[in-house]
Amino acid sequence: MSPVTHKIFEAAIKNFLDKNNCLLVGLTGGIASGKSTVSDILEKLGAELIDFDLIARRVVQPGTPGLKAIVNYFGKHILSKEGTLDRKKLSKIVFQDSSKRKVLESLTHPLIYQEFFKQMETIAKNDSGAIILVSIPLLIEQNLQYAFDNLIFVYVTQKTQVERLIQRDGISKTEANNIIKSQLPIDEKVSFANFIINNENTIEETKRQVKWVWDELKKVQK
Repeated sequence: MSPVTHKIFEAAIKNFLDKNNCLLVGLTGGIASGKSTVSDILEKLGAELIDFDLIARRVVQPGTPGLKAIVNYFGKHILSKEGTLDRKKLSKIVFQDSSKRKVLESLTHPLIYQEFFKQMETIAKNDSGAIILVSIPLLIEQNLQYAFDNLIFVYVTQKTQVERLIQRDGISKTEANNIIKSQLPIDEKVSFANFIINNENTIEETKRQVKWVWDELKKVQK
């Protein structure tokens, strides 16, 4: 995110919070840490979830301005036979070329943020005191941590990340390690968190931790 876009984002967040009594909670963690598991539990407990991964997929669906812009720049070869975005192919391109990654972000981020604020306004309209959980994979890498009232970080060891990536995405150990190394070190990201969920153990243990965090958030929101 460019410095200008970042300032606009933070200003828009501040304006939203000034008008509403919602509690805005960021959720992030390393890749393959189990963010979806944690967000699902929090949503069941009562949080209003906004998932940037889902939004990012929505704004590049067939027929959208987002997909058209991507195809215009990267070419039709990044489409599948069905005409949908081949996310793995595109990810490989931008992972290897930071300039192309920045172009992709300039094409998609404005659309993602537009949908994000639209969803926030809808939630606030229905419940002005809602606890809004915003799941963003690279929240800290994009320097968005200061825009939120509280930040939850989902933690697992790098060994676990590698194992899960290999199993989930069918990639090699080297590829998994390279993806992890492209993100900020876990220790650096953890330092920004108000709450840390250790997702190394059983689902019951994760649920116990998440329930405690939820109870603390409700105290803050009172």
